[in-house]
Amino acid sequence: MPDEEKKRYFVSVNHSLIQDVRNDSNEFEVLLNAEELTLLQDLLNELERRDDYAFRRAFVPYKSADHDEAARQFDDETVRLYQTLHRFGSIETQQTIKQLGILPKLENTGYHDKGYDGGSPTNK
Repeated sequence: MPDEEKKRYFVSVNHSLIQDVRNDSNEFEVLLNAEELTLLQDLLNELERRDDYAFRRAFVPYKSADHDEAARQFDDETVRLYQTLHRFGSIETQQTIKQLGILPKLENTGYHDKGYDGGSPTNK
């Protein structure tokens, strides 16, 4: 099966949108075929669901946000989204993600540093 033709899209992470034309300077440019477009839309939808859940969990007073499963799932989805944007992104998109240092910051939360061990009831 020959490679499907890729089409240029502009992705707004803030608005969970994928569009044919650039409407915002904060959008990432990507080249996607139909299957990749579906994958990216699914990632945006999943991130939005995780964000809603993490937001609701933030108001539980006895639960530390640092080690909350909802926050971890949101972080994992955020990393997956930016990895995908980098993978399919234009040179400009790849450079922007690299310059912002988004992926290393998201992947290295520092939770394994001293002080984040399980000894404190607020870190569970």
